[in-house]
Amino acid sequence: MKVDKASRTAQYMAFFRALESTRPEGKRLFYDPYAVIFLDNKLRRAVQYSTVPLVRKYLSYKIHKLLPGGFTSGVARTRYIDDLLKSTINKGVQQVIMLGAGFDTRSMRLDCLKDIPVIEIDHPNTAKQKLGAIQSKLGHLPPNVRFYQIDFNEQSLEDLAYTRHIDMNIPTTFIWEGVSNYLSDQAVDNTFKFFSQFASGSYLIFTYVHQQVFDDPSSFFGADKLLNDLAELEETWTFGFDPEELIDYCKRFHCTLVEDKGAVEYREMYMPERPERGYEFYRVAMAVRD
Repeated sequence: MKVDKASRTAQYMAFFRALESTRPEGKRLFYDPYAVIFLDNKLRRAVQYSTVPLVRKYLSYKIHKLLPGGFTSGVARTRYIDDLLKSTINKGVQQVIMLGAGFDTRSMRLDCLKDIPVIEIDHPNTAKQKLGAIQSKLGHLPPNVRFYQIDFNEQSLEDLAYTRHIDMNIPTTFIWEGVSNYLSDQAVDNTFKFFSQFASGSYLIFTYVHQQVFDDPSSFFGADKLLNDLAELEETWTFGFDPEELIDYCKRFHCTLVEDKGAVEYREMYMPERPERGYEFYRVAMAVRD
């Protein structure tokens, strides 16, 4: 990430959520009225005119050409994570922590979080832009949300938890979306170690990229181009998991893997009528603290 800028990929994800929210009720996977506030003027205009069929067709073509599979993978995984989060709330989770929250708006748009304490932890650059946009739109910050800032590669989550008095003794759901692929091996280990200190019955919902995207990017449609584009944005990916090793990895941190699906699977779950190639290496998993 460029040191003076918020993540560009965080803005693209907000763009995808805003586009999905313009689809007719009953056809869209979710409704996010806040995503548009994080967009630059060009992307806002694209969302505004996307309800015109020809414009939407052009946008779909352009997005797929620039980021094969990125749009459908992004919106399907948003819905999938929404549903996983709701399931943990129904199981008695009392607190939600969003690690590397980006322009995530779940704390504002999901009714199940209205009465749940939410903690958002993010890089200072993205957090600064997000907080400014929310205050400009709403005139205030959500009362149930605390916003903290950290560089995951450089700072300790344990120190943050201690100084901010984060309660580790209640069942907590972590959302860790779109972050692990930018970290070092040690930073990922440290995050799982931090999670393992929370109460039994806590959940970690996280995304990761398949290790093979680094070892042999040509085996995934569009991966070579994506990795080059990310390097130009200075948002290079640095970490992946081998899905076959993830069960044992979770066991090292006293948790059990209960979900692990790739883009092919979660697109099929939520949008079988909208098939698209690309982004098959991007996965969503959930582990529960033993």
